[in-house]
Amino acid sequence: MPLTMEKEMIVVLDFGGQYNELIARRIRDLSVYSEVWPFTTPLEKLKAPNIKGIVFTGGPRSVYEKDAPSIGKEIFELGKPILGICYGAQEMAYQLGGEVSPCQKKEFGLTKIQNIFQSPLLKGIPTTHDVFMSHGDSVKKLPDGFTIIAKSETTPISAFANEKRKLYGVQFHPEVEHSVYGQTLLANFVYEIAGCKKSWKMEDFIEESIRGIQEKVGDNAVLCALSGGVDSAVTAALLDRAIGKNLICVFVDHGLLRKNEANEVKEIFGDKKRFALDFRPIDASAMFFSALKGVVEPEQKRKIIGKTFIDVFEKEEKKITKPCFLAQGTIYPDRIESGLGISAKIKSHHNVGGLPKNIDFLGLVEPLDHLFKDEVRRLGLALGLPASLVYRQPFPGPGLGIRIIGEVTKEKIKIVQDADAIYREEMAKAGFDKQTSQYFAALSNMKSVGVKGDYRSYEYAIVLRAVKTDDFMTASPMDLPYSFLARVSDRIVNEVEGVNRVLYDFTSKPPATIELE
Repeated sequence: MPLTMEKEMIVVLDFGGQYNELIARRIRDLSVYSEVWPFTTPLEKLKAPNIKGIVFTGGPRSVYEKDAPSIGKEIFELGKPILGICYGAQEMAYQLGGEVSPCQKKEFGLTKIQNIFQSPLLKGIPTTHDVFMSHGDSVKKLPDGFTIIAKSETTPISAFANEKRKLYGVQFHPEVEHSVYGQTLLANFVYEIAGCKKSWKMEDFIEESIRGIQEKVGDNAVLCALSGGVDSAVTAALLDRAIGKNLICVFVDHGLLRKNEANEVKEIFGDKKRFALDFRPIDASAMFFSALKGVVEPEQKRKIIGKTFIDVFEKEEKKITKPCFLAQGTIYPDRIESGLGISAKIKSHHNVGGLPKNIDFLGLVEPLDHLFKDEVRRLGLALGLPASLVYRQPFPGPGLGIRIIGEVTKEKIKIVQDADAIYREEMAKAGFDKQTSQYFAALSNMKSVGVKGDYRSYEYAIVLRAVKTDDFMTASPMDLPYSFLARVSDRIVNEVEGVNRVLYDFTSKPPATIELE
């Protein structure tokens, strides 16, 4: 839910890049508010005095193509500091009279660049440093008044500047964590060049979100899909602040939850001293297991689980006597991976970008859809949610249904619940839980021969997964000690019936996803 802030802010103009919201998030990390707006935003709106600077994002097109996204020359006459990133840098150069053309050698991944001219944009950054490049075009000739400030072996114009007009372009992506000094560069633009002060905090988001929710919803009811995970829990807490008793939280126990999780959710959100909302737990496990019987294809499972959720909510919505909105805990990586804009669709269980067909709701409320996971956690703490819930391991909407390869059965659910509980317990004991972004146990569809006691066994293999990530759009496997993994393996094999083998998944994202299905 975009906010309209009176406080100073940096506007990120969207040219279709995948990392657009990440740029805004990096700026918010600097305690300066930032939003992503479309590149078609009227100039009059950009003239607002609280807008201290503008960032042009990357994008998949070529600036010289017919109908390519373009902002026009007038924006450079506003007198606002502008930072162009990748496509945005090319657009700046192209509009002001420079030349952009295809690269003889494209750059993808880590690249070393060299600073060749002192600039406020590069303050505090070593002469040679690693950046993340992803481009097939590059600026071949700069407009009048611009100077090259950094170069790489294959891209002579890696960064450029017109210091007098406070116009800057970088061919690389400073918002991506692989650009080692990317946050320093953004800080230089925000503080040194745009002159922003640290004036924004998460409490501001709460205040503005509450106002936005109240304006959108009015006196109507809101039906919130509460899964018990961090995202939906924070959504519910925020909505409770905004509309209180007009919020109906439906908690669906689909039978695909982690061990003891249903009871924990009921204890927190059923507490009338903490929340004014109407909490409605529903045991729909039989419905879900019936719908999933015999289904093995991952996409089909996701769609069935998503549809069954909708069926449950539609049924519950019919019990509400006044008009009702539907609330979801969608966060920004969900939007990207669900096919936002030009992005490829990875997740099919999120109802992102609008309501499903034939659903009878007034509209969709997604107050976290511009936030990343770590921002959601900070928001949860600011709302007073217990740390045990806020820092609970991320849990996918389809639950354990996508942590079981193949058909989902009650027997398999119990196996993965018990194995996952052991894994989480050991991670906490060793202190690795606080170092790891996401970890879980999954059940493969592979059975293998083993020996238990003096008998031959033919049982399942459990797959352990642990990753570290800043934004959940990329992730690296955790380098967990062998002795630790051996201890977890021993416990699972000895304590969980139906398992005789434990594997560790050390694949990064990409090419893998964080979840197995």
